[in-house]
Amino acid sequence: MSTVIVSPVVQEILDLIGIFAFALSGALLAVRKRFDAVGIAVLAEVTALGGGVLRDVVIGAVPPVAFTDMGYFVTPLVAAALVFFWHPRLARINRFVLVFDAFGLGVFCVAGTIKALNHGMHPLPAMALGVMTAIGGGALRDVLSMEVPALLHPASEIYAVPALLGSSLAAGLAALHLLNPVTSALAALIAVVVRLLALRYGWRAPLAPGTE
Repeated sequence: MSTVIVSPVVQEILDLIGIFAFALSGALLAVRKRFDAVGIAVLAEVTALGGGVLRDVVIGAVPPVAFTDMGYFVTPLVAAALVFFWHPRLARINRFVLVFDAFGLGVFCVAGTIKALNHGMHPLPAMALGVMTAIGGGALRDVLSMEVPALLHPASEIYAVPALLGSSLAAGLAALHLLNPVTSALAALIAVVVRLLALRYGWRAPLAPGTE
């Protein structure tokens, strides 16, 4: 049963912002890997839509909105086209990949949690789906480009933790009836900032004792 925690318009805006940010990160990584135009478009689409499609399938929102709303499908193609023609102006492509990935992570963890809550899910599984929405596309991007996913790489800065933080804030605010466009944006921003700080200062999750 669906309940309206945040309006569909706000949900769509959050989704499209996250899609665009993730599509840019996917397209930029494709350029770094020297993919052709088709590869750039494919990696942009998979990165942008992968996590949301998984979320929609789990909550029963089928067919996934990525296949029913042309805006969701076209936005990654726009991002791919921008990167295809504009990437020579980017002095450090890898840094841009990480920055856009952080923004996509922050927006999608909140958007995914909100959509799960709107479909009547308990806050805890809604948080889990928010994290899955945030990390799913990036994991698929890394696998397709033959990279070890940041989620699993032992030398990678914390990745799922910022997403879990943003999802937890969104679920907590919803439980307190304080979730609105402003607080949603704040929760997403906190997740983005934590991810960027992790990249800046090398914050990593602890390893099992004796494996350092």
